[in-house]
Amino acid sequence: MKLPQALTLRAGTLALAIIALASCNKQQPPTIGFAPYDKGYQSKMDLAQVDYRYPIAPAELAKITPDYLATLDQEQLDQIYARLPAGPIPDGAFDGRILLPRGSSGQFRLSEIVGGFAGTALQIKGLVVEDIGEVLWRGKVFYRDERVLRNRIDDLSLLKKVGLVEGEPKKMSYGGKETWLLFPAKLYCGQSLLDARRESIIIDYLFTDEIAGYQENPDYLAGRRGLRVRDEIRMIRPGFYLGRAYLDRGFALNFTLYDKATDEKAREDFIKTGKVQEECWPGTQGRAPVAASS
Repeated sequence: MKLPQALTLRAGTLALAIIALASCNKQQPPTIGFAPYDKGYQSKMDLAQVDYRYPIAPAELAKITPDYLATLDQEQLDQIYARLPAGPIPDGAFDGRILLPRGSSGQFRLSEIVGGFAGTALQIKGLVVEDIGEVLWRGKVFYRDERVLRNRIDDLSLLKKVGLVEGEPKKMSYGGKETWLLFPAKLYCGQSLLDARRESIIIDYLFTDEIAGYQENPDYLAGRRGLRVRDEIRMIRPGFYLGRAYLDRGFALNFTLYDKATDEKAREDFIKTGKVQEECWPGTQGRAPVAASS
């Protein structure tokens, strides 16, 4: 049946309006400059110069999302991280996401990352980092006053499958429900392994066995007798952090931590002022001034 011309025109106009509205609602990507580079290490600009020549305005930091970061390659992620302050030590629960940079398949295995360094007798064959991010890890819970962190784990089946967990670890009460809060770590300010010009917030698992509530199985996996994990994070904006994970001081992967409530509460003021609470040493190089959004 042929529709009347007027009805056809109305339908076409409505479709265009819907498309236009969707385009308006879609978050625009940030406008962030990057220092030029190629594959050779000698081509990469010193991070102090990157920080000075390519400052990022608060309004552009406010546009960054994990999806945007996933479009970048590792050098670009490094350049963003070097331009960030540490910000305040977080408190409460943050949603986590493993960040695979552009050009990385993500299908690298823990056994390839940690190699065969001394003292490690972990059965990690076949354990893929991407699987950990999608199945096991959900984020982190910060206990700011205690300077302690624990990881939110929803499913231990993957670790059980490869023989890294036996039995059933105890759950802890958080947010009104019982959940696994495993792999405790100490929180403090310390030197970044990427950029020593200013401190980062360090999440240190080396002496995890000294923290109250430690469970030998599976918590030892992250500690000094296991993978020797050390994370560091810097703040993109209040409630949103970019992190780097190291295994035995070797870089392993990027991740993000996000708290929606804090982001929504502080975003407008951050865009206007660009000011952040600093708890860690901000370094001797003053960060280049950037005009905040009016």
